[in-house]
Amino acid sequence: MRRAAVAVIATTMAVSMAACGKAGDDKKSDSSSSSAGGTTAKIGLLLPDSVTTRYEKFDKPYFEAKVKELCSGCTVEYNNANASAATQAQQVSSMITKGVKVIVVSAQDSAAIKSSIQQAVDKGIKVVAYDRLAQGPVSAYVSFDNVQVGKLQGEALLTSLGSKATKSSKIVMINGDDADPNAAQFKKGAHEALDGKVDIAYEQSGLWKDSVAGQKMSAAITQLGAKNIAGVYSANDGMAGGIATVLKGAKIGSIPLTGQDAELAGIQRIVAGTQSSTVYKAFKPEAEAAATLAVDLAQNKSISSLATTTQTSGSGNKVPSQLLTPVSVTKANIKDTVIKDGLYTVAQICTADYAAACKAAGLQ
Repeated sequence: MRRAAVAVIATTMAVSMAACGKAGDDKKSDSSSSSAGGTTAKIGLLLPDSVTTRYEKFDKPYFEAKVKELCSGCTVEYNNANASAATQAQQVSSMITKGVKVIVVSAQDSAAIKSSIQQAVDKGIKVVAYDRLAQGPVSAYVSFDNVQVGKLQGEALLTSLGSKATKSSKIVMINGDDADPNAAQFKKGAHEALDGKVDIAYEQSGLWKDSVAGQKMSAAITQLGAKNIAGVYSANDGMAGGIATVLKGAKIGSIPLTGQDAELAGIQRIVAGTQSSTVYKAFKPEAEAAATLAVDLAQNKSISSLATTTQTSGSGNKVPSQLLTPVSVTKANIKDTVIKDGLYTVAQICTADYAAACKAAGLQ
């Protein structure tokens, strides 16, 4: 997968005063920007939680930097819902009051936010669904092919199982939060890969929380017996961390354990052998794609060259969409993925606790 930043069409047209306002010096766009440097607009960015490390560490700064590159006079109003749908609804209201032109939102609860999105649209604000497809009259959606994410996870689990991937092999499946539409797509893709090939003997939601996932894993061990579990599907790295802790406490050997998001802790577990795989969804191109869509929408420009496909939300809205391609990461391709892309350095991965494992993996 080539994760280059989303290309921006160069333009020399003067920006309409109805879009972002007009620069006093009538500057034109240069080849790297879709906006005149002096134009102004407020763009809201609402992210769902701070537990998932990617949002604050990667998505937010990448988004803000791209907006500034495309529209130097634009500003980003940011809030994090801290895993509360009610808080996110209040944040949408605050964005409306602040007069933003576009809201980019990764919904904490895709159904609960529908009425808030409608309120924003009624005020003339355009909404971009980020990473998670929110319900309601959304103007655009940017994410990854989430069914493919689940397939990659399931296929990686089967590969790690090797000869143990039989119809009688018992697998524990810990899915994401049902309030997140992505969770259903990950689950769908994983089942497509796993069904008929292994026995999914225990399946529960971990709510995207390591503590909950750990509790579910403990329950699975009690129900199935530690020696009878061949592998674990975890929908993301955060939950995989809680699961790995429980597996270690139960003195279960290094059985296959999946993940997602390529979190640093997940990559380190892969190096150490306590997690078998993750899925890398390159944060930078996703955040930059959202920023480009937001700026273009703020300027009343067509987004048809960016949002080249359509996805149907839970409310039945057909939303112009831009879907990026995920990639599976195992110990064998860490160098060619997260290190090559500059997501992490060898030094960040190979701290003292992981030095020996890194050397054995050929990272040092």
